[in-house]
Parts: sequence; C-alpha cells; structure tokens
Amino acid sequence: MTALAHRPDAAHALGASHTLWELVDRRAGLTPYDPVLIQAAEDPADDRTLTFRGLRDRAERTAAGLYAHGVRPHHTVAWQLPTRIETVVLSLALARLGVRQTPVIPGYRDREVALALRATGAAWYAHPGHWRGTDYTALAARIARSDGTAAQTLTAYDSLPEADPGTVPLPPPPDDGTRVRWIYWTSGTTSAPRGVRHTDRSLIAGGSCLAHALRLGPDDVGSIAFPYAHIGGPDYLVMLLLYGFPAVLFEKFALPDALDGYRRHKVTTAGGSTAFYSMFLAEQRKQPGIPLIPTLRLLAGGGAPKPAELYHEVVAELGCLLTHGYGMTEAPMITMGSPDDTPEELATTEGRPPAGMEIRVTAPDGTPLPPGAEGQVRLRGEAVCQGYLDEEETAAAFDADGFLITGDLGRVLASGHLVLTGRTKDIVIRKGENISAKEIEHLLYQHPGVADAAVVGLPDAERGERVCAVVEQPAGAPPLTLPEVTAYLREAGLAPYKLPEQLEVVDALPRNETLRKVLKYKLRERFG
Repeated sequence: MTALAHRPDAAHALGASHTLWELVDRRAGLTPYDPVLIQAAEDPADDRTLTFRGLRDRAERTAAGLYAHGVRPHHTVAWQLPTRIETVVLSLALARLGVRQTPVIPGYRDREVALALRATGAAWYAHPGHWRGTDYTALAARIARSDGTAAQTLTAYDSLPEADPGTVPLPPPPDDGTRVRWIYWTSGTTSAPRGVRHTDRSLIAGGSCLAHALRLGPDDVGSIAFPYAHIGGPDYLVMLLLYGFPAVLFEKFALPDALDGYRRHKVTTAGGSTAFYSMFLAEQRKQPGIPLIPTLRLLAGGGAPKPAELYHEVVAELGCLLTHGYGMTEAPMITMGSPDDTPEELATTEGRPPAGMEIRVTAPDGTPLPPGAEGQVRLRGEAVCQGYLDEEETAAAFDADGFLITGDLGRVLASGHLVLTGRTKDIVIRKGENISAKEIEHLLYQHPGVADAAVVGLPDAERGERVCAVVEQPAGAPPLTLPEVTAYLREAGLAPYKLPEQLEVVDALPRNETLRKVLKYKLRERFG
C-alpha cells in the first residue's frame, strides 16, 4: 500500500474514469492487496474477504462464465439478489461485458419483477433461488406462465459461472460512459414502479459526491446493510473504489444480531437511512454509557426525513457524528451533510450540493425564486439520470432548461444548505424506499369492504414515515381490521415492505369543493 494511492488527488484522478469497469481496473492496480468487501456471517469463521484485485479478477472470470452461458453485450440482464460479495461480482461482471442491467430489490414480488422483465425486455433474470422464505425459482416460473416473459433464469447466490477471461470481448471503451447501462426502479407517484435510466458516469458522479462529502479515508471501514440492488449500492461502491477502503456487507441486517459483525470488523461508519439511526439508538439505550460499536465515529445516510431531535439524540447517546443527505433514485446524491457543518446545520438541513450539482428553487410555473424562498426543488448535474423508460414521463420530468422536477418542496439557505419542507409527489418514503400511494389504493379499491381509500405517509421516528391506509366502507360492510387488509394486499401480490402499518376507517374522506379530490393533508393532520 502506498500513501499516494490514498491521497485525495488520487481519488479525484480515479473519479475521472468514464466507466465503472475502468474505475475497478484502475483501483485494482493502485492497491491490489487491500480489502474492499468483507462478508459478515453469523459464524465469524465463515466471514469472507475480497481484495480490490480479487474483485476485478473474479468479475473478469464471471464475465467470461456469463458469456459462455450466452449472455451478450446487447442483452439486458435483471438481477434480484441480496447484499453479498457474489452480487457485487455479478454486477461488475455485467459492467465488464457492457451489458445493460436492471437491479431489482429482493423485496419485490411477482407484480414488480414481471414489470421489470417486461419493460426492459430482459433476456436473463438472475435470482438467489430459495432465500429467506421466498422461492424465486417458483416466482420466475409463475411470471413466465402468466406474463409470457421469456427471460432465461440463472441462480446466482453462493456460486457464479466462471471461465477464461480471454474468451470475452474487450471491455466497453473508456469514453463510453454516457450510454444508458443501468435501469433502477422507483415507485414515484404512479401506480407501478418506474424504470430510471442511468449511465456509468451518472453513477460515478453520485458516488464521487458522497465520497467527497463524507471525507472518509484509508483507515475507515464502511458498511452496507441495505439492499445492494438499491441505487445506494453503486453509490457506496464508487466511494470504496475512489478512496481505497473496505465495507462490511450484511446479507441480513437485524439488531442486535448484526452488532458482532460491526464490532469484530471495527466499522467506523454505518447508516443507511433514518430507520437505521433509530435502530442503533434503541440498542444503545439498552446499555447507556457503554459504546455500542467502539470504533464507530460516523452515521450517514439519507432517503427519508430525519427529525432534528433524532440528530441530537444520536450525537449525545451514540457519541458519533451524524451526517444526513438528500438523494433519490433519479439522482442518488443531491446534497449531503459534512463533518465540517455546524450542529444546527446537521440537525435541520439536508446538507449542501457538491460541485456539479445545481439546485434551483422555483414557483410552480418554473420561475426561479430568490434564495431563502420556498418552492419546488429542481436539479441539474452529471449525477442526474437520463430520464425514464417511458418517454412521456421523461418529457414531463424535465423543464425547458434541463432541470429535473423532483416534486419536493424546499428552500436554500444563504450558506447553500438545503431545507426540505414537503412533497408535491404522492409517495411514502419508508426506510429509504419510495412507496406509491396510488398502487396500494388501487388494490384497496378492489376489496369488497372498501368504498374508497387514501394512503398517506405519517411521520415515524423509526422508519422516517409509516404507511397509513384511510378507508371509507360501503353501508352494511363488516368493520375492517389491519390484519385483514394486510393479508388481502399480500394475496394481491403487494411487496411486504409496502404493507400499511396503520388502518383508519372514516365515514367520509375529506375532499375539496371543485374536483372532489381527496385532501390528504387533512388526513396527515388528523392521524399524524
């Protein structure tokens, strides 16, 4: 290991890589024997470690194995896999081939997986087989029967196909980082997830922004306890590649079970979203005064609202910094709190945008507003996606100046820090995942005991927001219960993480006097 390989200017030079594979290859040349991925197992004897060179070499062999199986650069490959070394290797092998890939979070079920396969025309679907109570092989078979999807399947859990790297075509050219090779999924405001189009360069830009904001270095040990198929996966990987430090992967994150992995690998930075902060804090409160993770110095994350009170509780009781940011599938890194920010800035804002990310606050018609004024938040920069699979949705999402219309409301302070104040989009952000209210409402309407329904997100200290279903019932219908509703939605194919956690039955939903639209702000006021 050389000091030069970890200097900030070396990280900036690596950040100039045009493709993710180029970044992997260059880091492997700089610090080949340093660890990058550490798989935490329930039994410490089963822990595994992969170095930067090992990551590159194994990805090359896997690329050759996939090529031998028939995977070609013009294909789209969907993969729905847990947070494991093999998942990262498979994704990088696909990047080595120049394949377009669409990661699908493991929590998705038939409806969402079928949509991803159909909308992208995926030729292959990689899954973990039977994992955590779900038979993904059977799921793929059901989709093939009902949807006519012709994707070939590949089980990719504890083993991956390998072959001689010399049998595959050359990697994508270094100047080819602007081709859309990634389709990530977000619920947004529609009744079904939307495919978000990213390039290698937009993912590298997002990860670079995160790395520079957090100011981590070679002595740090990170952690990935969230689904690697989330847009945060490549975000974090790029940070590891730029600054040359490792991360501990948790296939199953649950406290207190995971704490031993954090401790024995001396993790210095952890997090993910507001829910993670709350979980760590709850564990710390079981033994006040005894450091939960002695080496932990930073919690960081985003993806869900963060109460200012939670910031102060974490700092006081966990004894570490907390930096929170603002990101979305369309732009994984928009703003981020920095260790240099004041406690007030860290508690009450989402941080500042990095160089290259423009934030414009506007009136509804797109007219820019002066600093400090509240309005619609719009974005422009290299980390912003190329739009959606649906061309009409893309046209509606960007204004005439090329700014992405986020649907969020906020204001920018004189210091450059962003304060979010609300959303125009009708989504619930639970544990960092976007959940479409309309999707749940559509399924609820089909229940015989529901006359009308509205779904809202309510503030929740643990999850950021919880899903609350508010329903009107037809006359004479037996009273609904939350277990009955969740069982019905499960049967309808709704992913478990989208299930309501609160049910309210009302005589009539509040509506306006013109188009009779449901006034959801009144529901939030009443039940929040």
